[in-house]
Amino acid sequence: MVDWARKFLYRIFCGIALLVSVYLVLDFLISGTFDYRVFIMSILMVVVVIWGIVDWRKSYLLIQKKETELKLYQLYIQPLEELVKEIRAKQHEFDNHINAILNMHLTVDDYSELVAKQSEYITEVVKDDESRQYLQLLRISDKILAGFLYSKIVRAPSFVRTEIDVKDLEIISGISEHHLIEIVGILVDNAYEACTEELSRVMMELDSQNDRLVFVVKNRMRNVKLEDIGKFFEKGYSTKSGDGKRGLGLYRAKQLTARYGGEITVSTDFIDNRNYICLKVVI
Repeated sequence: MVDWARKFLYRIFCGIALLVSVYLVLDFLISGTFDYRVFIMSILMVVVVIWGIVDWRKSYLLIQKKETELKLYQLYIQPLEELVKEIRAKQHEFDNHINAILNMHLTVDDYSELVAKQSEYITEVVKDDESRQYLQLLRISDKILAGFLYSKIVRAPSFVRTEIDVKDLEIISGISEHHLIEIVGILVDNAYEACTEELSRVMMELDSQNDRLVFVVKNRMRNVKLEDIGKFFEKGYSTKSGDGKRGLGLYRAKQLTARYGGEITVSTDFIDNRNYICLKVVI
């Protein structure tokens, strides 16, 4: 018998058993023909049915959670596989760079000049290969989060420069995976949406402290008053113009974070003589 048919029959059985039990109890009370043995059996039947419904509900929610996490894994593991393919495709190019560095001494007589040339060459190679800075995402323990972040980075506007710093490869958190993705996604989207061609730098930090995830995202800011920063998590507040749906993301992130006993904060930072808005979640 298929799964949906079993669930349907189980619900029908619980419903009928519950109705019969309630009918018997009411019949005893109205007719006055009270039989404590039948009454006790009826109460036990009601308890068993209610326990069965509660147990089924818990199992159903657990299955739903696992199915959601499986879909997330299938969705966000693909971007990581694309990163691996990109790295493998560049292996031949990497070999050519190594050969060029190894044979550079054939064209340079002075040792100091050789060191300078090799250093300059390596710096240019690393600078041109932007995918190298995302290699650390492949090594973190939470592959769903890694794939999700990489998918966000590669789909960001072309003028945005994203930097990511992974401080701990073992990512531990007590929050469910789909809620974690939702919270982090809101923070990342908020940072990218605030970017312009002039304010085009986004910085991310990923860490794990005391069995809790620490995620920080920073983006350039301009014309944000200090009194407005405290309103970032208020329902309906937004620094961007638009319809009534604006201003719900950060409010939703704060509600979810609080549900799991975490903390989400907003502050400002001064980096390279530039002002940044900093969103940090610990959960």
